[in-house]
Amino acid sequence: MLPAYLPNPCAATFGQGTVIDFGRNFIDGRRIFGDGKTYIGFLAGTAAGIMVGLIQMIIAPYFPFFPVFDVKAVFCLSIGSLLGDLGMSFVKRRIGLARGAPFPIADQLDFVAGAWMLTYLFEREWFVSNFTAEIVITVLIITPIMHLITNIIGYKLGKKEVPW
Repeated sequence: MLPAYLPNPCAATFGQGTVIDFGRNFIDGRRIFGDGKTYIGFLAGTAAGIMVGLIQMIIAPYFPFFPVFDVKAVFCLSIGSLLGDLGMSFVKRRIGLARGAPFPIADQLDFVAGAWMLTYLFEREWFVSNFTAEIVITVLIITPIMHLITNIIGYKLGKKEVPW
């Protein structure tokens, strides 16, 4: 899951510049995504996820507990992670939640859903062989805990406005 876990904190750390929605509103009058989603953040996060995935591909033969990645899976996990986060930002704006407003469970698992959906769509065989029921359950349990910890760290470092 590292190629899916790393993009979001890297996007938050390096995100600046032009926002993905160009400051525009949707047909409901609310911002499409909000100021927290930038092109630089998206690219930096994607690059970080891909880099860690490629590193895992290189060292996997030396660590039998690592999954054997392929490049397509690495790209799907990394990009899907940020697409899931972007999609949830869209949903949060539609229901009237402001940037940084908590949305329990969805905030912690949106990127996992995005990573899994994109990987399943484009690398189904790899996904099914690597995401067993036990791994899926483990990811669903540990991800909210890890998400909270990394958000607290980001908040303390001044990279996030709220600690959730």
